[in-house]
Amino acid sequence: MNTHPSTRREFITSASALAVAAAASPVLGAPEIALPKSETLVKTLFDSFDEKQRKGMCFPWEHRSANGLLRSHISNNWRITPQAITSVFYTRDQQALIREIWKGLVNPDWVAKFDQQFKDDLGGWGIKQSIAIFGTPGAGKFEFVLTGRHGTIRCDGNSADHVAFAGPIMYGHEGSSGYYEKPGHPDNVFWHQALEANKLYRMLDGKLRDQALLPAAPDEGEVAFRGAKGKFTGVAVADFARDQKEHLQKILRLLLEPFRQSDVDEAVAALKKQGGLDKCHLTFYRADDLGKDEIWDNWRLEGPAFVWHWRGAPHVHVWVHVADDPSVALNANNRSGALRQ
Repeated sequence: MNTHPSTRREFITSASALAVAAAASPVLGAPEIALPKSETLVKTLFDSFDEKQRKGMCFPWEHRSANGLLRSHISNNWRITPQAITSVFYTRDQQALIREIWKGLVNPDWVAKFDQQFKDDLGGWGIKQSIAIFGTPGAGKFEFVLTGRHGTIRCDGNSADHVAFAGPIMYGHEGSSGYYEKPGHPDNVFWHQALEANKLYRMLDGKLRDQALLPAAPDEGEVAFRGAKGKFTGVAVADFARDQKEHLQKILRLLLEPFRQSDVDEAVAALKKQGGLDKCHLTFYRADDLGKDEIWDNWRLEGPAFVWHWRGAPHVHVWVHVADDPSVALNANNRSGALRQ
């Protein structure tokens, strides 16, 4: 049922209030644990579905597809379910609620930047994006997943063990200069992250620079963990001087900045448990240097259970996987490209 915009705003306001109140009310005999806003709204959304909707986009917690455990799959361009968020499959109220769930997963200062990315890459919010819910919100483990071109984001109320961001995520952008972006990536909302990384590269002395730069990057979807005894490429952060480590901290803050604070805190805690940035390696890649300007478009920050793979050519793709335990498995066929049904 389509409703007038003011009615939808009232719906969202009341739904948010009810969800937060429900989350804050303890179950008899259970500890009082208030879930974040997005997770509470997932339950409100779930409860609003009719039978057809649940059949189309709700799955058991351990549901598997041809690509393995579906809730932990990641790709740079895919729909986890066929129905677009803005399609008639969802009511206008439900579409607005999905939008509020997403907004709760990102830094409020980044909503406009993500909306620009959605406009450039998808034609606008929800047009070519889809969602799925795994498990049963309010009655056990659950996870909400939103996917589309250049974006996979999740929330789970800490249902998924050990992982930050509820599992691997991906973000990216094809800016105003098109699929093959010009050097400098005009209007790309994420390019500033790579510029700060390149500043750190230039801060390194000759020996560390040589260690940091390799000919070519691995497949961008290779974000499985190597573990504490893994063989890492690039330069060890432990070998950095103090000012170099401080600049890397700045880069890490920029990488985390687009996301909600609770996910940022969880990712930082997970990294700290694995030994912090001192256990990480930083690698830059000479191949695909747009403009041949030695401002490296592709780079990777990696630790025992931390991967932030940054691919800037031909446009920006960034793959993220963070956990507090490197034994967390990743689907073997998580790769760049569309989901193979």
